[in-house]
Amino acid sequence: MKRIVLGLLAATALAFPALADDIKPALLYDLGGKFDKSFNEAAYNGAEKFKQETGIDYVDFEISNASQREQALRRFAEDGRNPIIMTGFSFVDSLTKVAADYPDTKFEIIDDAVDAPNVRSVTFKENEGSYVVGVLAAMASKSHKVGFIGGMDVPLIRKFGCGYVGGAKAAGAAEVVYNMTGDTPAAWNDPAKGGEIAKTQMDQGADVIYAAAGGTGVGVLQAAADAGKLGIGVDSNQNGLQPGHVLTSMVKRVDVAVYNGLMDAKDGKFTAGAQHLGLKEGGVDYAMDDNNKDLVTAEMKAAADKAKQDIIDGKIEVHDFTTDSKCPY
Repeated sequence: MKRIVLGLLAATALAFPALADDIKPALLYDLGGKFDKSFNEAAYNGAEKFKQETGIDYVDFEISNASQREQALRRFAEDGRNPIIMTGFSFVDSLTKVAADYPDTKFEIIDDAVDAPNVRSVTFKENEGSYVVGVLAAMASKSHKVGFIGGMDVPLIRKFGCGYVGGAKAAGAAEVVYNMTGDTPAAWNDPAKGGEIAKTQMDQGADVIYAAAGGTGVGVLQAAADAGKLGIGVDSNQNGLQPGHVLTSMVKRVDVAVYNGLMDAKDGKFTAGAQHLGLKEGGVDYAMDDNNKDLVTAEMKAAADKAKQDIIDGKIEVHDFTTDSKCPY
């Protein structure tokens, strides 16, 4: 696999900042794969949009094990790739080392932060978007019991879950059935297990299930559709995966983060530092399209939009599990 990467990479080192014509982008996906229909695929879509608009190609690489993170980052940097964008909090330790060794290379990490003068860190207020889809879940539920299935049990995914519980309970849900898929990275790419957990939750009475689990969530949505229940997608707009059975998707604009990073590098406007994107900044939202328009009534949409605006205006403060690990809902 390393030979394939080497064959794709150029060997010209770049100065920081790069000129528009000189950028040679690279994109690294975390476990779960490029076409996970969720987080990684959103990053791919952002890079593809950049490529289509500018004609500037990029190279990418799918991590298959943890040891490849630092290896791939270092190889891209050695071969003059700039900027280098990566998806996922698991890159933090590797990036901290590599960014220090290549100060003239621009890096962007999505979903966590590295404090370095050549690193842009983009995080999202997933709790805010999850609160809004929780409102929709509770209003769509006939049993007044909804479900949440997370991927790997880490504070970031608990942040999704806690926000969702808050919105669901505010909108009248009596109970939220809550499960994580596992405690290793394999939890991001196990659709079969996701489906099994979804069936267990439905057996307990949950009739709307939100999956924040990467590729595992595809199995959750499939199980919900097979049972005539509703699922809620995450990160990318997954409404079309099971048309008529996906109530909405909590869209996390990873694609925009990647696109903006590449465009800023092209235009000589790339800045390091932290960006924290929520509802107000357009970083998260809920998805509406032809696939779910018949599932969301005018009353439900009005309630979701009100919750969204109240969060933006500061009238609703959604709990953030990553800063306070006691979910109050």
